[in-house]
This record gives sequence, C-alpha cells and structure tokens, in this order.
Amino acid sequence: MSEVPRREWRFYVDDMLAFAEKVAGYTAGLDQSAFVANGLVYDATLRNLELLGEAATHVPEAIRAQSPQVPWRMMVATRNRLIHGYLGIDNDTLWSIVITDVPAVLAALRTLQKSF
Repeated sequence: MSEVPRREWRFYVDDMLAFAEKVAGYTAGLDQSAFVANGLVYDATLRNLELLGEAATHVPEAIRAQSPQVPWRMMVATRNRLIHGYLGIDNDTLWSIVITDVPAVLAALRTLQKSF
C-alpha cells in the first residue's frame, strides 16, 4: 500500500484565499436579508467557510505561530460550528463573519502568501 504524499502547506493557504474570495464574490452587493433569502448563495457561503476552516487545520502550527495576523483559531472554530451545527446557525453572526471577518482574513492571507 503506497502512502499518500503530504500536501505542501502553501497550497492550503492558496486554497484558503480561493475560498474566502468565493465568499466575498457570492455575497457582494447583498445585504443580510438578501443573503439569507438566497438559499444557493447562503449554502455556498457556508460551504466555503467550512472549507476555509478545514484548510486552516492543515497549516503547520509553526507557520500559524509566525502569522498571528491570520485568525487561525477563529476560522477553525467557525468551521466546527458550521459543520456540527452547534446550536444552529445564527444569521447575524454569520453575516458579521461575511462582511467583517472575511475581508480581514483575505488581507491577512494575501500578506502571508507574499511572504513565501
């Protein structure tokens, strides 16, 4: 049985950027009511936030420690809450993540990406 090669952590950062960019693109021009009312956009946004947090778990702890501007724990915790549906999904919190946290994550990830 052959071992699956470990994927280079930098590719996960690239993926994280792509997921966050999708969230920003899907929700551009929407307000919270339009976002919540559009099932496809809502579900696609949730999925990409989940994937963003999952990819964050594959970035080594040493890299995370060197990049405190990236909210690693928040992304992973958000992923866990969304995947496991802890206490349902609060639309106000989700919208806040979309309009406040995602742009900040994009900026931090772009800075990190430029450093390697």
